Amino acid sequence: MTTELISLVVNGEAHQVLVKPNWTLLDVLRDELNLTGTKRGCDTGCCGACTVIVDGKTVNSCLMLAMKADGRNILTIEGLARGDKLHPIQEAFIEKGALQCGFCTPGMVLSAKALLDENPSPTEEDIKTAIAGNLCRCTGYIQIIEAIQAAARNLAGSASRR
Repeated sequence: MTTELISLVVNGEAHQVLVKPNWTLLDVLRDELNLTGTKRGCDTGCCGACTVIVDGKTVNSCLMLAMKADGRNILTIEGLARGDKLHPIQEAFIEKGALQCGFCTPGMVLSAKALLDENPSPTEEDIKTAIAGNLCRCTGYIQIIEAIQAAARNLAGSASRR
């Protein structure tokens, strides 16, 4: 099987990776770049555990061929925090108990980030729609929705203090 060199920016860092035509973005993130925060769940795009943000939009990385990521800007859960300082969404998930096993959490957090980047004051329905592609088997969704609402308030408060 032939390989092709692709260039992508992941979490602000440029990478060049030799990929096979059948590799997914998830394969590259986990196996080539060692970014294991993006989880391999169903491999069919149904669970959302592999959600990342590509050029500002959420993508199930198990469904995106790596070659389609050439030239794209990708954000994974590892790129959200700034050093030891968690992102306000991550802090809200902890504060509201919106995680248990943590397997779905990276995808949920990135879906929340994409939502709040586009809509800083979402309704509960907006939140439910944004996370509809992310399945959680542990917490139910009440704490997750509450965490996203709290993060929206915290982000709005920090923006008004600037």
